[in-house]
Amino acid sequence: MNFYELAKSRYSVRSFKDEKISKETINKILAYGHLAPTGCNLQPQRILVLNEEESLAKLKECTRSHFDAPLAMLVCYHKEEGWTRRYDGAKSAPVDCSIVTTHLMLGAWEMGIGSCWVMSFDPQKMKENFNIPKELDPVALLVMGYPAEDSVPNPLHNQFRPLEEIVSYEAF
Repeated sequence: MNFYELAKSRYSVRSFKDEKISKETINKILAYGHLAPTGCNLQPQRILVLNEEESLAKLKECTRSHFDAPLAMLVCYHKEEGWTRRYDGAKSAPVDCSIVTTHLMLGAWEMGIGSCWVMSFDPQKMKENFNIPKELDPVALLVMGYPAEDSVPNPLHNQFRPLEEIVSYEAF
């Protein structure tokens, strides 16, 4: 499958099979994230893999959007790492983590594993439940698993604004 077909076919999966994902497969997914570009290649991301029953139960205390997935990856960034834009002090680390998360999501899909990018979680509760050090900030949560037989894209999935509304050439 070429990249366009992969990206077009991927959707947010919210219904998963009750099937564990092997450590070998998890490591392949993580390898996709490891390839992601980051500002000045400083790689501020830290990824917490949650795939044990106890961890998944703790996750459910942090978000209602867990969808009973058998695997989750919490992508965080180290506050002291990452590139800083000198003009205004903007940090690349949250953006870097978003790029990493996208690589994880698309790499998983290529292997038949669905995911849903969850922003609706309590970062403080996440830090408490998983002993996340104070220098790390959670950015994105991917809940993942093999899509259930009845899994379908959200009805709005294939609705896009016209490119003319979102793209400008030379000036806005």
